[in-house]
Amino acid sequence: MRNSRIGGVGHYVPENVVTNKDLEKIMDTSDEWIRERTGIVERRYFQEGVDTTANMGAAAARKAIQMAGLEPKDIDMIVFATLSPDYVFPGSGVLLQRELGLKEIPALDVRNQCSGFIYALSVADQFIKTGMYNNVLVVGSEIHSTGLDFSTRGRGVSVIFGDGAGAVVLVPSESNDRGILSTHLHADGEFAEELAVVNPGSNKKERLTHEMIEDGSIYPYMNGNTVFKHAVTRFPEVIQEALSKNGYKPEDIDLLVPHQANLRITSYIQQKMGLPAEKVMSNIQKYGNTTAASVPIALSEAYEEGRIKEGDLVCLAAFGSGFTWASALIRW
Repeated sequence: MRNSRIGGVGHYVPENVVTNKDLEKIMDTSDEWIRERTGIVERRYFQEGVDTTANMGAAAARKAIQMAGLEPKDIDMIVFATLSPDYVFPGSGVLLQRELGLKEIPALDVRNQCSGFIYALSVADQFIKTGMYNNVLVVGSEIHSTGLDFSTRGRGVSVIFGDGAGAVVLVPSESNDRGILSTHLHADGEFAEELAVVNPGSNKKERLTHEMIEDGSIYPYMNGNTVFKHAVTRFPEVIQEALSKNGYKPEDIDLLVPHQANLRITSYIQQKMGLPAEKVMSNIQKYGNTTAASVPIALSEAYEEGRIKEGDLVCLAAFGSGFTWASALIRW
């Protein structure tokens, strides 16, 4: 059975930079408070009439396709990860297909939030492994800024998230020793409501009510302590799972690219795995948490900065709402 490898990477972030000082003007918060709890300094918000979840994904995808030495017509399948689709339905995958001018290839949408990109990468990897498709476009794209509670009530969540997109093109590997060595996916629905947007839901006779708006249940809710406790447990577990599966140790990692959830979580993972700072990619300071776009944006930036070279052992890992968590080990 053949392996898949990442043939190209790319990312896109909106031009609109929103700093912590900007948020101070609209809610009771402070630059110091945000930095201390999250490590975030600024994030990007979409520009209405310019950016959409699909076209941001398309911008990232074009860069990845070009790097892979391909043209859009060479793509056999799209796997699109997002929690903020352009429409309730159809999914953003078909809108991305339209943006790129692709005809009749399958477009699959993945709704696994912060772990969404690695779940999507794993799905794409299986299609290439079985020989069903050759060139699969995997995209993570999010617009959070239209769905946040920009009041003091919502500040604990709203200061964290930003908008952006990242993409990779998976292609068949020439060697079974190169490319995606393994992926590892997990979930535990017991904690589903600890990080969630529960309204408006299809299990309500009235999909949207004034009460939902007034009580803030249409906005993201996060039990920060519970999420943190589980994240710092599951991240090292799933990273170690990938390493053990392939006969490696933490010191063999050339670069760890974790989901950018919180700088304190990233720092804990770094210490727990015994990795030096130069082996851990972190860009949450600039972009905040971009959920499904987080890992591919960080991966793309790391490559642009020369932090990933041919032959490097790269580990991707994520944890988030669901709870879901995942990892992928890659020999670049």
